[in-house]
Amino acid sequence: MTQKLNDAQLQTALSSVPDWRIHEGKLNRSFTFNSFIDAFAFMSKIALHAEKMNHHPELFNVYNQVDINLSTHDVNGISDKDFALAKTIDTLI
Repeated sequence: MTQKLNDAQLQTALSSVPDWRIHEGKLNRSFTFNSFIDAFAFMSKIALHAEKMNHHPELFNVYNQVDINLSTHDVNGISDKDFALAKTIDTLI
């Protein structure tokens, strides 16, 4: 069963995804691309991986900017599932 990470666990896990941060109780990262098409293609890649993982992020897009928030709704916070998806997202860049 998935469990919400405590503050110490969060700090340890953050070291594995150095460009991510905790913002408003969610794992967060922003990306900037050369164009809207590049940003949208990136979001499409994320969607395919997220669906396979059965863990769906909050994706926000304006032109060439993509903002991502990850949290596990079942535990009302951040879990290992969020860090696994963040690592996967980092490989898609």
